[in-house]
Amino acid sequence: MIDWFFDDYIQKLIISFTNPQKRVSLGYIGTAILIALFWSVCLQGAKWRSGVSNTIQKLFSRNILLSLSAKADYQIMLINHGFLLLAAPFLISKVAFTTYLFFLLHELFPSGSAFLSPLPILIVSILYTIFLFLLDDFSKYFTHSMMHRIPCLWSFHKVHHSAEVLTPITVYRTHPLEAIIFSFRGIFVQATSISLFVFLCGDKIDLISIYGVNIFLFLFNITGANLRHSHVQISYGKILEKLIISPAQHQIHHSINSLHHGRNFGAALAIWDLMFGTLFLSEKNMNLVFGLNKKLNSETHRLLNIYILPFKESMLSLAGLRLGGQLSKKKDIRNAF
Repeated sequence: MIDWFFDDYIQKLIISFTNPQKRVSLGYIGTAILIALFWSVCLQGAKWRSGVSNTIQKLFSRNILLSLSAKADYQIMLINHGFLLLAAPFLISKVAFTTYLFFLLHELFPSGSAFLSPLPILIVSILYTIFLFLLDDFSKYFTHSMMHRIPCLWSFHKVHHSAEVLTPITVYRTHPLEAIIFSFRGIFVQATSISLFVFLCGDKIDLISIYGVNIFLFLFNITGANLRHSHVQISYGKILEKLIISPAQHQIHHSINSLHHGRNFGAALAIWDLMFGTLFLSEKNMNLVFGLNKKLNSETHRLLNIYILPFKESMLSLAGLRLGGQLSKKKDIRNAF
């Protein structure tokens, strides 16, 4: 147990903050801070000192970083890290699923094998990189929207929305069941992309990447993805926000305002929200309040409530009931724990 703690748990926890494949890598957090400073000083027309002071306050305030909400984020991150390490051996293998899909394609479309093999390696790599990014991003949108719209799933996803302050670590504020669902999503995306392109193009596929990260995802991470979970409202403007989700748009997604419920499900791209009518553009100097409702309740951040109550709510929702004993018909329920 001690060996597992130091050799597995601690080492992989450190990797979470040093590996460029992780969104909370210190490099990405560093660029996010620089972007936030640049935004406040240059783009908003603030005076140099007041702009820097205001941004630093929003990023490093004790009221944010040491709040009950943020402390719960840190605890959930540490607990879930251990849980997922223990659960990993029991999840379906990406290699096994990829192999299954590859042979399934051969059975269903025997004449289509290596159909695109004459294409140059560079073209195949570009097509594969774009396909993988688009499928990954759409699957995130779809899964996220289902977590809101299906009551039994919302019971677990609302753990993430119970955060009353936002920091980069809030990305880890998820119930373990939701983490497993998104793990399966990632395995499905990787296995589908690899098996399809190996089937069509042979073994000459390669990912166009930077530090082992899909180039599009790397650009998304290095240009301030961590500011999505922050109090720095960076907007991309009404045209660009129809293509890419800005930090301000994701903060809208966390807002308790009923006008913002069920909006901006996208991860990197806003085109899915635009296509399915869930897009909400940001406005200047929005007064956003985060959480589930206006009633600040310390019970919301108790670990027992965070880990156990979602199971109870989920079972009640499956039975067509909510906690008060009435029929639950709402798609996006914002009640506290």
